[in-house]
Amino acid sequence: MTQTARLQAIRVNRADNVATALEALPAGASVQVEGAKIRIRDDVPAGHKFALADLAQGEPVIRFGAAIGHATRRAAAGEHVHRHNLATALSGEVAYRPAEASGPELIAEPLPAWQGYRRADGRFATRNEIWLLPTVGCVAPLVEDVARECAARHAGRIDAIAGFGHPHGCSQLGDDLTGTRRALASLCANPNAGGVVLVGLGCESNQLDDLVESVDPASRGKLRVVRAQDAGDERAETMRVVDELVDLLAPAERETAPASALAVGLKCGGSDALSGLTANPLLGLFSDRLAASGSKAILTEIPEIFGAEQALFSRATSPEVFEAAGALLNRFKRYFLDQGQPVSENPSPGNIAGGITTLEEKSLGAVQKGGQAPLVDVIDYGEQATRPGLTLLEAPGNDAVSSTALAAAGATMILFTTGRGTPLGFPVPTVKVASNSHLARDKAGWIDFDAGRMLDEGREAVAADFARRLLAIASGEPTAAERSGQRVISIWKRGVTL
Repeated sequence: MTQTARLQAIRVNRADNVATALEALPAGASVQVEGAKIRIRDDVPAGHKFALADLAQGEPVIRFGAAIGHATRRAAAGEHVHRHNLATALSGEVAYRPAEASGPELIAEPLPAWQGYRRADGRFATRNEIWLLPTVGCVAPLVEDVARECAARHAGRIDAIAGFGHPHGCSQLGDDLTGTRRALASLCANPNAGGVVLVGLGCESNQLDDLVESVDPASRGKLRVVRAQDAGDERAETMRVVDELVDLLAPAERETAPASALAVGLKCGGSDALSGLTANPLLGLFSDRLAASGSKAILTEIPEIFGAEQALFSRATSPEVFEAAGALLNRFKRYFLDQGQPVSENPSPGNIAGGITTLEEKSLGAVQKGGQAPLVDVIDYGEQATRPGLTLLEAPGNDAVSSTALAAAGATMILFTTGRGTPLGFPVPTVKVASNSHLARDKAGWIDFDAGRMLDEGREAVAADFARRLLAIASGEPTAAERSGQRVISIWKRGVTL
């Protein structure tokens, strides 16, 4: 593995009939791939694929040891393989059947202890913060403005005071309104929010009393509420309750926390063809250590599992978990089909530019974030993860929506891999992991860890360094997004707007 950096291209799996260019390869170049010399027939951009042998029309194209689609026309060895000659094979719903375990029993080294804040319910937080959440978009600017002023006035007393605006909470009906309320209620229960100020307008669909009633009873004691239409000076009242919460939370100190107290969300965004070679497998190695430690790992982005689900489902710990996982994927496919959309309308333009061609290819790279950890539970959007091991969470691939859902599910840190780069952060510390060293160098203000090092230094050394860095961040070291103030929420809007 330490020699890989001198290679111009790499074949991920012995079964693959395409290789990935590690640098731009001009037409006419000769490239060595595992001892075989391949003449490049047309320009192949860095991160893109080329055929290792002649591909017949209709033949499966194999990467990661699995089909990522089929050739739409003949492609000669050395020819660029991408959108012009490769298409998805995905269609609609699937009748999932249990499969035998796909790999050996999980063997990973448990993680050491870290420093966190112990909450009254016994859970540990990676941050000691106050969150301001509006019930409705009408008061979103108020909570964001008050949070900024209070954060400046109380700087250094607690880790942060953050206001998270959103445009929802009114003109919603039925399950759509319930989903908004459930997501906000679960955010209130996140351990990182030592105190929560819920600010309502008064006339919205998402009524304050109903929202409070939806919050886990164990977390209601940290809530404070402000009704803007009732308060004489809603701004002064909001600031007063923030001041009260700061006084309560300021004495908290970090203490030694077991690795089992970690709850980590797994996310990818702006992926490229190296995401499935470096950054996502790196998260997978960490996920294995989380599972070995009795910690929680939460995987979402359900559409980015399509085409790679069987390897994940084979690790289900019970028939009930397997059936729930299959039902979730089919329900999500039906969500697309009912809107007249294909289930394969992915990857994004940025993914395509980075070398990812089909949803199967993207999914096979994305699911590696879960490593070989056992799949212990499947939960709906807005629900919280409760079991040690890997939990599958219902949410779309959208970065802000899925990352907010991870925080609502109880993640106190999110690991976010990217090959194209993004500055955005979310309610809990969001660790940006670059798939390639070029991105890590060029966007040092966005990126927290360079997984491209795996191509130079080997996976074991980099994985050990990654774990140390993550435990330091869990113990208080700020992420790039925290330093730049990049923190938002986004709620999954699914229904009719009145």
